[in-house]
Amino acid sequence: MSKISAAMPQAITVPGLRERKAQGQRVVMLTAYDHPSGRMAEDAGADILLVGDSLGMVVQGQPDTLAVTLDHMVYHCAMVSRAAKRSLVVADMPFMTYHTGWEDAVRNCGRCLQEGGVQAVKIEGGAKRAALIKALVDSEIPVMGHIGLTPQSLHTFGGFKVQGKTAEAAQALLDDAKAVEEAGAFAMVLECIPSEVAKEITARSGILTIGIGAGPHCDGQVLVFHDLLGLYDGPMPRFVRSYGDFGKQMREALGRFREDVLSGRFPSEEEAFHLSPDQARRFGARDEDAGTSEP
Repeated sequence: MSKISAAMPQAITVPGLRERKAQGQRVVMLTAYDHPSGRMAEDAGADILLVGDSLGMVVQGQPDTLAVTLDHMVYHCAMVSRAAKRSLVVADMPFMTYHTGWEDAVRNCGRCLQEGGVQAVKIEGGAKRAALIKALVDSEIPVMGHIGLTPQSLHTFGGFKVQGKTAEAAQALLDDAKAVEEAGAFAMVLECIPSEVAKEITARSGILTIGIGAGPHCDGQVLVFHDLLGLYDGPMPRFVRSYGDFGKQMREALGRFREDVLSGRFPSEEEAFHLSPDQARRFGARDEDAGTSEP
């Protein structure tokens, strides 16, 4: 058996991520939705690529995530998985793909592994999803949990609102985190909860916590690809930090292309293909003969 080249990147695995927690190593997760975004996120050093159901908003132009279907998710997962050589790819299971019983959930999550090429799935919900998480883990499907603001529950919450703002609600989040861990999840997303609560969950938990709007004390952080690059035109939550205004740069580049086409500056002769001198002479002679021929 040939030895693996030392130059090949070491793939991130679920057991490896479990070890990160024990070693106190931070984790970087980015969303990705297609081959280019997956490749760029991995090249930037992302440990985990989350094929987020946020694609409904930033890719499809929907007002929320609820319109994303299982077929959509499998399609996008396959593109990201083809880009990933090192990063762990996680499918964000869409609304109503795991709500109708564990058999449906196992079948739907299995499609994301089998057809989408991912290594894990993400399930929204705390204690009420514990039995489901256990069933998935027992079916050899690694699970990342997600508690706090769960976007698929926006109508129950009355919108995208911070969760865990009272002592009682904060305790409920602690209970959710414990239930998710005990059910066998290897990590959990903490979204839009007070920093103090996220810090306590992280200290108590034996699995990785990945924050988004949960303060600086989580084991890792995630942001949406389009948000941090300035590619999404919608309102930005306070927890989003922009690392570039590439939407503006792209519009300017597209505008310059339009101007060059309208003015005739694009394409130039140097950007065109040409006949060889011999073929150009033959073509010219043929054209002259055709012009002087008798009817």
